[in-house]
This record gives sequence, structure tokens and C-alpha cells, in this order.
Amino acid sequence: MEELYDQYRALLFTLAYQLTGSVEDAEDAVQDVFFKAFDVHPERLEKPKAYLCKMVTNHCFNLQKSARKRRSVYVGPWLPEPIRTPDADTLETLVVRRDLLSYGMLALLERLTPTERTVFVLREALSFDYPEIAELLGKREANCRKLMSRARSKMGISEGETIRADAAQMEWISCFLISLEQGNVDQLLSLLTEDVMFIADGGGKALAFKHPVQTRDHVARILLDGFQSIARDYQGNFLIEVAPLNGETGIVIRSKDETLAAIFIQLRRGKLARMHAVRNPDKLARV
Repeated sequence: MEELYDQYRALLFTLAYQLTGSVEDAEDAVQDVFFKAFDVHPERLEKPKAYLCKMVTNHCFNLQKSARKRRSVYVGPWLPEPIRTPDADTLETLVVRRDLLSYGMLALLERLTPTERTVFVLREALSFDYPEIAELLGKREANCRKLMSRARSKMGISEGETIRADAAQMEWISCFLISLEQGNVDQLLSLLTEDVMFIADGGGKALAFKHPVQTRDHVARILLDGFQSIARDYQGNFLIEVAPLNGETGIVIRSKDETLAAIFIQLRRGKLARMHAVRNPDKLARV
């Protein structure tokens, strides 16, 4: 069992994290599954990867149902908990980076039912084929394909369209941060798409908009006002750090020992299309 734990812990956590959007729930799921696996007859563990993934999936189904009720009364938009990821996968790594969806895609998963979300994660993140997914979920392969098609439709992803967003490069991020620091409106506007969207999660515990902010002019004004507000409130005593979050390049804002925000950038043809900002302090422990 220790060998199985060492071999599959990161994979199972990665699966559970993307099914729940919560680090704590994912950790609990993995611990619960291995605790129960101790009592499983060895013959049932002939295919340990499939069996353990199925146990994690079943555990997460219950978590997702209760989570949907909690999020219905959540203050403002609910965003997944960000997690810091290293530059390379090691034995000590909490997640398997190559099996992580982008943060923007993780946020879109909230539109799906638990079953649709499971099929999407297994297929797009963990690269399971449809026969494997069907066996794991106890469904027909054709049904799994329909669930996948329905999930893509709800997320606004057409058939055949890649789910990988443009990665934000350091040069682009530097230009973006400089435009904020200098209050350069024209330069900032040139970095945003016309239909850019800004989504912030404060959870009622940190200042954040209760609804997504859209259009280039509105988002630019919000970003500039927000940067100036932080500079004023913390009298310049804050740090902006470019950090590896969720397998991509994110931005973290800190003041002394306090993490103020974790920010994710999603580009489209070299311009900012969507920004997610997590401000709820309960979700920043892993950052």
C-alpha cells in the first residue's frame, strides 16, 4: 500500500483537486481513499490506477453536491483555490503539472454537472480514453462522448477546438505591470481585448466586485484604480511577484506576511481576454 501511495498520490490529488476546486477537499479525498483501500482485497487492486481513480471520483461526487449548495450562497463569484506548482514534477510534488488544466479552464468547470465535470477532467486533463472513462463511471461509451460534447458546449468550447490558452510570457507580464505602475492608460488598453473580462473572488472577506467586470474601458479603469488603491493603502509597502501557480505563470501580490491576491492571466492572440483574481484569504494559504 505504501508503494501504491507513493506512485499514485500526486495523480489522485490532481484528479480530486480538479473535480472539487479545493485543496483541502482533494487532500481529504486522497486520504480517505487510501484509508479505505487498506481493506480492499488484493485481487480488486489488479488495476490499481483505475480502481483508485474510481474511488476518488465517487468520493468527489458527494463533495461536489454539497459544494454546489454552499456556493449558491457564496458572496460574489466563486473561484477555485489556487495552488503553487514547481517548475518540474518530483516525488514531493503535490500535483502532476502535465495533468493540470489551466486555471481559466478550471473556473469554467463550475458550469458543469458533477458527471460532466468528471468526464471532462478524465479526458482532457488525465488523457483517459473513452472506454476507460465508461468503465470507471459505469456508463456506456456513447453516453460518455455525449457528456463530453455537452460539457464543451456549456464551457463555450467548440468541437475540435484546443482547450489550451495562450501562455503569458514574462515580457508581456512585465509590460502589463509597468503600465499599471506608471498609470499608462493607453498602453494598458493596448494589452486588453475588446471583450476582456475581470473576475474577482473575495468571498465577503476581502474587497472584490460581486459580478464580473467586462469591456476594455471598464476593466482598464478597475485595474488602474485597484493598483493605486493598494499602493495608497499599504503606502508602497507591497510586493508583486511572478510565481508558478497551477502549472502556469501567475501574479501574487503580498504585503509583509500577508498574501493579498493571486492573479491568473488568460491571453487571446497576445492580449488579455480574461483575468481571475483570488482575494479570499481562506484560499491563499497554498500561495
